[in-house]
Amino acid sequence: MRIPPELLEEVAGFGTATLHEAAGRIGALPGGIAPLSREMRLWGTALPVSAPAGDNLALHRAIALARPGDVLVVDHGGTLSYGPFGDVLALAAQVRGIAGLVINGAVRDSDSLIAMGFPVFARGCSIKGTVKRDPGSVGEPVTIDDITIHAGDAVIGDADGVVVLPAAQLAAIRDAAAARIASEAEMRARIAGGELTLDLLGLRHLVP
Repeated sequence: MRIPPELLEEVAGFGTATLHEAAGRIGALPGGIAPLSREMRLWGTALPVSAPAGDNLALHRAIALARPGDVLVVDHGGTLSYGPFGDVLALAAQVRGIAGLVINGAVRDSDSLIAMGFPVFARGCSIKGTVKRDPGSVGEPVTIDDITIHAGDAVIGDADGVVVLPAAQLAAIRDAAAARIASEAEMRARIAGGELTLDLLGLRHLVP
């Protein structure tokens, strides 16, 4: 069963850092995977893709198999030596209603991708093209650093990075995030009133 779009959009409104903390500090992808533009935001359901470095046939497969609202979460080995995704594939993805791309690797045509408004979170950019020989895998779990992404997971990205959350826990994470926001609002008010974070967080005993 897919995550209701309204729940995904509501959860995305909390921001990735808050969601990561509210979920018990799980699901944060490496900080090197960042939006091409700080204004980019994405949320959707994960379609994991594994593509060998230097080959992008799996991305073509994934676009053909994806459903509207999916986010392609691609493990391309973390390499910055190739750009397996550019504006042509972005157009193909947009036409099919794909919500964005998260890639453990690089992309090309970055100016065009930004102008198109297609959300892309990547380790960097590379102008070097790829071959199309290995079909890789589509829909099978992929692991990026120590985070394993399953099909149907919630994927949320903003200027701070990307967090991947289990679909079954998403409503509970939303509630925990709302509680965290309320708690932080109270803390900000007390800080503005002159209290110290050392005292508010019970850290006084840890410092000389």
